[in-house]
Amino acid sequence: MTPTPRIVSGMRPTGPLHLGHYFGVLKQWLELQSTHHCYFFVADWHALTSEYHDPLRIRGFVPELVMDWVAAGLDPARCTIFQQSMVPEHVELHLVLSMITPTSWLERNPTYKDQLQQLAEKDLTTYGFLGYPVLQAADILLYKPQAVPVGQDQLPHLELTREIARRFNFLYGETFPEPQALLTPAAKCPGLDGRKMSKSYGNSIYLREDFVDVRSKVMQMLTDANRKRKTDPGDPNICNLFPYHVLMTGAEDQAAIRDACVKAEIGCVDCKKKLIESMEAFLTPLHERRRHLVEHPEEAWDILERGSAVAREEAQRTQDEVRRHINFLGR
Repeated sequence: MTPTPRIVSGMRPTGPLHLGHYFGVLKQWLELQSTHHCYFFVADWHALTSEYHDPLRIRGFVPELVMDWVAAGLDPARCTIFQQSMVPEHVELHLVLSMITPTSWLERNPTYKDQLQQLAEKDLTTYGFLGYPVLQAADILLYKPQAVPVGQDQLPHLELTREIARRFNFLYGETFPEPQALLTPAAKCPGLDGRKMSKSYGNSIYLREDFVDVRSKVMQMLTDANRKRKTDPGDPNICNLFPYHVLMTGAEDQAAIRDACVKAEIGCVDCKKKLIESMEAFLTPLHERRRHLVEHPEEAWDILERGSAVAREEAQRTQDEVRRHINFLGR
């Protein structure tokens, strides 16, 4: 019997999740929990690389992230949800891998300089920030997954993980399989202003957001800039609003909206009102599931504790093997 393939992925607890997170990551996770043995972790050590000045803030977001995940549909009975810092083997393997990873591999990381520029208000000239891909490699290799769900922009990080695995195997003997990329299907989910949806831009619609605020944000969204009047034909292909209909409105209604827009039979305000209906239908079950966890916050921590115990059993097996290979077994 062929074993169920395993995957590993995580998110940093640095703030509430928005629609971009759902359609860019969570939607695929929800599908994978039915077909794969999934390990999903709250990456609080990773959050410390950029939020080290306020670690209390990180802790506050840990259960909130779990609530967002479960509200979105992740089922702790079908996947392992755990907290990175509750499995100390992550740190130990990170240390071992950092000993064999050439500095040049980290300095050529294509996102390193980009992140330094984007987060220029923070002092990120630290070893931890430079070396976070090594911690990321440890997070993955510890569970020996067959694949890792990643976006196109994350492929260099996964390739670095594969390089580190190859180097460890060459130096100490075959230990880690090289995980393959499981590409996340691209989903266009622009922010309210047309830029990438991001907490730092203040242009996001959050999964937990009150419907009053959601309606207000949708009504403020940019649409087709070339459409000055309701009687002007629109172009859904360049409209900031229509990608949301693609994601949340049924195919038949979506086609009718597109046709009416092109023929100038519907205005942008009416189009926004239809999107609000679709968005509320999509968010309502998420809000209902989250409401239970908000009323019983201890359940989020229970999920993490149970999942971390399961993850640690697997992590200890791998780390025992690593210690054998590097001859760090004690007497």
